[in-house]
Amino acid sequence: MASALVRGARRFPPAMWGRGFAKVAAGDDIVAAAPDVALQKARSWDEGVSSNFSTTPLKDLFQGKKVVIFGLPGAYTGVCSAQHVPSYQKNIDKFKAKGVNSVICVAVNDPYSMNAWAEKLQAKDAIEFYGDFDGKFHKSLELDIDLSAALLGPRSHRWSAYVEDGKIKALNVEKAPSEFKVSGAEVILDQI
Repeated sequence: MASALVRGARRFPPAMWGRGFAKVAAGDDIVAAAPDVALQKARSWDEGVSSNFSTTPLKDLFQGKKVVIFGLPGAYTGVCSAQHVPSYQKNIDKFKAKGVNSVICVAVNDPYSMNAWAEKLQAKDAIEFYGDFDGKFHKSLELDIDLSAALLGPRSHRWSAYVEDGKIKALNVEKAPSEFKVSGAEVILDQI
């Protein structure tokens, strides 16, 4: 199995995987890197109320599982809607064939926007969507970025990771949030 951090089109040697680009790298425990962080499963407002605005601890997402997770700047944004999510949606059967338990999309958005966006993309049956409403998850991993110049405020870098039982096996981070070279489904499929 290949393990790497890819930034843009350059490949870095193992000693540099993730260092300088994110707090985490291949071999790190994603749950330990973001202690006491929980994400919010995409849902309607009524589902939020009936669940008492529950959150999902990271250990529940990763413990004992093979997970592909990808982060993106935000719901309803151009590259995210036209390329990033569709790349995972159309490859979901390939992930399942490789033993991946879940494919997760996370963004610095509320869970209600994430839910409406997932429904609009007709991707909710294939991909699990989670909001990182306060950006705490991305900040903990140092995968946050200030996109105020684009009127988006604090957001996530565009990235992807393959995680087994909480351990990051591969991490890919784009050079810029508008790029889509290393964080798509095809790249991470080759790293599993």
